[in-house]
Amino acid sequence: MAKDIFHYAVRAALEADGWIVTDDPYRIKALDTNYEVDIGAEKIVAAERNGKKIAVEVKTFAGLSFTYEFHGALGQYLNYAAFMELQDPDRVLFLAVSTSVYENYFQHPAIIYIVEKFSLNIIIFDPNNSTITQWLQK
Repeated sequence: MAKDIFHYAVRAALEADGWIVTDDPYRIKALDTNYEVDIGAEKIVAAERNGKKIAVEVKTFAGLSFTYEFHGALGQYLNYAAFMELQDPDRVLFLAVSTSVYENYFQHPAIIYIVEKFSLNIIIFDPNNSTITQWLQK
């Protein structure tokens, strides 16, 4: 499947931040479900640092409707988080979004409410410099 256009920027940012990428993609196999988490143009990356394990869902939000794409991303995030609890409960899931997406969309009260309600962990990254600018963990 095709990778998100920011996949390599996020991967490089994680590596520059001291993470070791262990799975690309990170596969979830729980109950009778087998996610290859390569849905559409997205990719999940698993990484580890100092015994901490994360999985990162990269989203560009480049379509015509941020709301439509956010609904899809939220659904994916919740599914992945639920099944990761069964397969790998020590791994923390993050949604990676660019600084411009975060500044333009994630500051709206409705999005803030949903992020807080569902405890979304977010990595904000600069795709031009392949750097992580902020970690938001609930």
